Amino acid sequence: MEKKNRMAKGLPAYDSVSSSMRSQLRFSSETGQIWLHEHRMLLVHADAHALMRRELIDALGMGRARGLLMRMGYVSGMSDFELTRLNPEITSDLQLYMAGPLLHTLEGIVKTTITKLEINRQIGKFYVEAKWENSWEGQAHLRHYGESSEGVCWNLIGYASGYTSAFMGRPVLCKEVACHAMGGSHCSLVGKPVEEWDDASDFELLTNHESIAEQLIGLQNQVVQLRSAMGKKTKLPSDIVGNSPAFLTAYELLTQAADSQINVLLQGETGVGKEVFARTLHEKGVRCKESFIAINCAAIPHDLVESELFGVEKGAFTGALASRPGRFERADGGTLFLDEVGDLPLSAQAKLLRVLQEGEVERLGGTEIYKVNVRLVAATNIDLKQLVGNGKFRSDLYYRLNALQINIPPLRS
Repeated sequence: MEKKNRMAKGLPAYDSVSSSMRSQLRFSSETGQIWLHEHRMLLVHADAHALMRRELIDALGMGRARGLLMRMGYVSGMSDFELTRLNPEITSDLQLYMAGPLLHTLEGIVKTTITKLEINRQIGKFYVEAKWENSWEGQAHLRHYGESSEGVCWNLIGYASGYTSAFMGRPVLCKEVACHAMGGSHCSLVGKPVEEWDDASDFELLTNHESIAEQLIGLQNQVVQLRSAMGKKTKLPSDIVGNSPAFLTAYELLTQAADSQINVLLQGETGVGKEVFARTLHEKGVRCKESFIAINCAAIPHDLVESELFGVEKGAFTGALASRPGRFERADGGTLFLDEVGDLPLSAQAKLLRVLQEGEVERLGGTEIYKVNVRLVAATNIDLKQLVGNGKFRSDLYYRLNALQINIPPLRS
């Protein structure tokens, strides 16, 4: 078996490919075109690219933007492989593979250093470890969102996976195991065939083209149907008091939303009955036989809110004498009501968003993953959109919670 474990820098294979690629990069001031071999390239501002990335995240949420950026990178990687495989100056598998990291460097994306590489295309053997320096994506995420708890170089990971999959002729998944946005000095990746990963779910993000437009239109239609269905007056339960047009409109919208699974944000002053509305939503819906779990985010110290929401394992911190589930696990199958959600610290907001995206929780101090199926109802007495503008509330979480907003007026109105 042909096996190569070498440092990329200084390799004859790397140096010869570098010289060949650089010689094929041409700038034409007469036509306003940039060419790499026979493929047209673009020179774009990193700040503009970073702004587009931020707008995607703010509009679609972190999870969907991640998938879209990974797919963009995946297609770019496969396209770059098609560009390099026809180069007559590339005569070995090592040169052909090294052309991918080199192109990423020439395109200004990231500086790549291969620290470990094993290739045998005939039997499908592949393994790579690489160091990334000056990742534009890691730097952009850190600038716009601060430190992350996980890797954020999604476009780069997609590129590496796409180029390598095309190179090997089989699905290869690259994962980021360290990231500059996590506080490190550089990023690191590991790549190997999909079937060799214990968790290869990310590969579905690379190959399954989720229709964002269809989901947004479907969500919009749900809201329109809920509003158009309001017409007849409904008798109020004994625990709900109010007769103003605004109050009755809010209640009608609530009852129409009960049979759907759309996330609801209840907006109103303290004391208007947001928890009563949330319980009514639960009791009128299909989850009525399961648990209704409520938590007041403003009443829990910031250093304890994560253990309350997500659970804790014994010994996770001083005083954690026993393992216990969090509110998400206790509400599994039912409804979780987050009152005063605007008081959540940013660290808890990030983990809450991940739970909503992935449908799973990991207890504080633990490693086991627990699947949860929860309908989330949030409430606030302040303007979350203003908090987003002030940098105190995540915009992607705001859009996730605010699928349907119901404004509850005070009794004086």
